[in-house]
Amino acid sequence: MSINKVEMIDDRVRVKTVMVSVFDKTGLEPLVRGLLSALHTPLILSTGGTFTALEKILGPSGSILRQVSDYTGQPETQGGLVKTLDFKIYLGLLTETHNPSHQADLARTGALPIDLVVSNLYPFEEAVAKAGSSIEDARSTIDIGGPCMVRAAAKNFHRVAVLTDPADYTLILSEIASDGCTRLATRYRLAQKAFRLIARYDTAIAEHLTATPLDAPSVYRVLEGV
Repeated sequence: MSINKVEMIDDRVRVKTVMVSVFDKTGLEPLVRGLLSALHTPLILSTGGTFTALEKILGPSGSILRQVSDYTGQPETQGGLVKTLDFKIYLGLLTETHNPSHQADLARTGALPIDLVVSNLYPFEEAVAKAGSSIEDARSTIDIGGPCMVRAAAKNFHRVAVLTDPADYTLILSEIASDGCTRLATRYRLAQKAFRLIARYDTAIAEHLTATPLDAPSVYRVLEGV
């Protein structure tokens, strides 16, 4: 298997395309207004309830705000089960600036490099802490797309900044205020934080499932199958 090892990266990366998909919408309005002030005409990709919240913030947004499903050409599945798990999204997250093959892939697919990801996860621990919660309540609250997207963005800290904590919104707004660019040192710190979040999230899921009996007949109608 061929593994990409990057030798040349940029300290400053101009933010042009932003992915926003958050459960916790704390600080979302000042973040978005700050992004518009610093970047003037970014493209913001978003999904589901976050898209609705952004529409309310932005009002008539012209070409600034776009549904992920319109960008990828794939509608969200029922219940929002699959929204951001798409080749164009992950090419945009993982593409390397100085890799000609990656640039050719972007041109071939019409994908855009995604420069900033704003994402936080479904509150698994809060859901399972509720009295009477079942194994199905736990299972259905396991976030798939969020951790995948955060992980991809954090892996590519060479180019992508990832915000997983509303407390860091002012940090990134301050950094891009002068020239619309993120810096390598900041992207690296944010990546570290993102991987710690994912580690805690997966640990919480593993520990809960390990400690919870399946007791399937009380939760599911179990069919014999084939």
